[in-house]
Amino acid sequence: MSKPAPLQAEVDHLVVAGRTLDECVQWCEATLGLVPGPGGAHPLMGTHNRLLPCSGQGFARCYLELIAIERGRQPLRAKGLRRWFDLDDEALRATLQRQGPRLIHFAARVPDAAKAVHALAGGTPGIDRGAVIEASRDTPAGRLEWRITVRDDGQRLMYGALPTLIQWGAVHPTDSMPAVPLELVSLAACHPRAELLREAYVRIGLAGVDVQRGAPNLVATLRTPRGLVTLESEGH
Repeated sequence: MSKPAPLQAEVDHLVVAGRTLDECVQWCEATLGLVPGPGGAHPLMGTHNRLLPCSGQGFARCYLELIAIERGRQPLRAKGLRRWFDLDDEALRATLQRQGPRLIHFAARVPDAAKAVHALAGGTPGIDRGAVIEASRDTPAGRLEWRITVRDDGQRLMYGALPTLIQWGAVHPTDSMPAVPLELVSLAACHPRAELLREAYVRIGLAGVDVQRGAPNLVATLRTPRGLVTLESEGH
């Protein structure tokens, strides 16, 4: 009897959050020297975004997501359930208020989200990455459909170093994005429990993300019109 194929996760996108989407756009222009492309709204979460492709060597079909809560819009998610990426967390909100938009998280693309969630839960200790929910939005290039892990409490886990898992349908956002001079060069995670984080990456087959022991941090280096730019979460 043949063994099931091992999981192979890839970095799908970096998540930069801000208090408002306008602040995210201003940050992008000032920091990266680029105006982000269009994105869309997520009625389920009451958020909206703008996107920029940043595929690079070892990071195929990768993009940068700038995301914020959409003011005046209540999420359609059941009452008591929090938004994704810790966007309802008061500490994170205070950081975005004080320091402006910043890198907070990343998502890993997997061929089977349910299988990847099971792989994380089955380790020692087991990791609850959350339920796999269906999501979609319409774009000028067609409808995007995906499956994504979201915990009821909205937590990113491990200060954002443990990726949200995403499984795309037939269309990926980068398929219709015009090329821009932005490239992800490297991604690294720092965490006091580095061994656990490394093991979690192995369980889902994620390679190419360096893991180091230390204070929580997520570090992405990008090649931009302004030269090499390093983004850090600094534990928030």
